[in-house]
Amino acid sequence: MSTATDRPTPARNSLPRDAWVNFKRWSRKAVRNPTAFFLEIVVGVFSLLLFSAVFGDVGEFALAQAGYADVDYLTYLVPAVFMQATMGSAFTSGVGLVGDLESGMFEKVTATPMGWTAVLLGKAAADLLRILVQLLVVLALAVALGASVETGVAGVVGIAAVSLLVGLLFMSVANILGVLVRDEEAINAASMLFMFPLLFLSPAFIPVASDIEWLARLNPVTYGVDAIRALVLGEDVLTVLEVSRFGGIYDTLVPAVAVLVGLNVVFGAIAVWVLGRASSVDAA
Repeated sequence: MSTATDRPTPARNSLPRDAWVNFKRWSRKAVRNPTAFFLEIVVGVFSLLLFSAVFGDVGEFALAQAGYADVDYLTYLVPAVFMQATMGSAFTSGVGLVGDLESGMFEKVTATPMGWTAVLLGKAAADLLRILVQLLVVLALAVALGASVETGVAGVVGIAAVSLLVGLLFMSVANILGVLVRDEEAINAASMLFMFPLLFLSPAFIPVASDIEWLARLNPVTYGVDAIRALVLGEDVLTVLEVSRFGGIYDTLVPAVAVLVGLNVVFGAIAVWVLGRASSVDAA
């Protein structure tokens, strides 16, 4: 005769377990509907080809004026295309959340005992994997066209890490907006509102002019671009801050990564709080 003590004990929720469950759910969703994923890759490839053709002559002139005469514009352009591709894919994360809100899936998740940190981590991990594949395709094309990464394989790993930090930051922003506006068209419009002003107010396409340097200093994309460019060129390229404590390439990498990590902590915490608050309202 069985007793209550013979019954299997249900597995307890844990942060890694819940994050893994959410990672699998969002990864399966991307695999079942790969159109958006392939379009993101096409946009990244198209941007690399288009910008190098359109801005090539102007870019070479601007680089010569800024002391980068020995740098090929295609190589200089790689961080810009990475930032554009990363930001575009990150805002797709917000669109996915709005889809959950509209389909009722969000309410079902709020009924589970999962913590919102695990929900956001699992979703972010799936989105970051998608961004990583996209960036590797764009990087392979850039190298095939003649771009080079002076820091080698370690630099490529660093470039991926910096891109993912930027992607995670804008995923948090997109998810916050997704909960607040609950409208896919608004998220798509917001992605354009964020992407192009931030890219053009950074050293993404050409070195920053001195009269807008203070704006570039407040722009998170500046730090992503400069960190990736330092890894591509193998030298210190940070111009919006005066840092000479670490030496060489690390005078760019250390402050740039520190700024991106700090922003991720702030906006990640806000995203978890907003999702938790929305779940309380929807469950009421």
